[in-house]
Amino acid sequence: MKTIDAKAQDLKAVNRRLRGSLNGQPVIVKNVSHLHGLAAGLKHGEVVVQGNAGDYLGVLNAGATIKVTRNAGKYVADNMTAGTVIVEGSAEYGAAQYCYGGTVVVRGDAGDFTATMNKGATIIVTGNIGREAGTYMLKGDLIVVGNADENFANYLIRGNVYIAGEWARLGHNTRVEPLTDEDVTKLRALFGKYEINAVPTTFKKIVAASEKPFYN
Repeated sequence: MKTIDAKAQDLKAVNRRLRGSLNGQPVIVKNVSHLHGLAAGLKHGEVVVQGNAGDYLGVLNAGATIKVTRNAGKYVADNMTAGTVIVEGSAEYGAAQYCYGGTVVVRGDAGDFTATMNKGATIIVTGNIGREAGTYMLKGDLIVVGNADENFANYLIRGNVYIAGEWARLGHNTRVEPLTDEDVTKLRALFGKYEINAVPTTFKKIVAASEKPFYN
């Protein structure tokens, strides 16, 4: 397993070395908290970030698996189309925004505006989530094991939002409805795959009240 030490190196140099090292084996990258945009646009491979990551980690990810052993900065997995990003700690503002596909798992807390305009990804937060989480969601799933702050799922358009905890206030155009058997099966499969300690039947499901959110 190859290790890249990014200490005192710039983003361009580290990303070049990273792309050149993805030959079928996981690549460890350490000392990267000063780099913003690490592992951008990768189409394959597995990257393990030891320690904290900077902002925009895995932006435009198109198929790689990226794991962070501690915390991630702002906008992790921004505009991701495929692949998997797993943050073992917490993620700051704007995690998993504008994602078209793939899976993002944050095992700690996630900041404000997480999953904004989600367009098809599966986004799981096992801790608490900040304000405006899931705002303008168009497709996909947002799953929160902990609690949500104000304006949860604000102006929801399409997609499914699941939460086991409580919310400070639901956003506009939201409706709570019972879980279906398909919902429970989906949640159970995801929790098993990503080793998440949660009971699917305890979740509440939030959907759009209308397909015209700005008139509701």
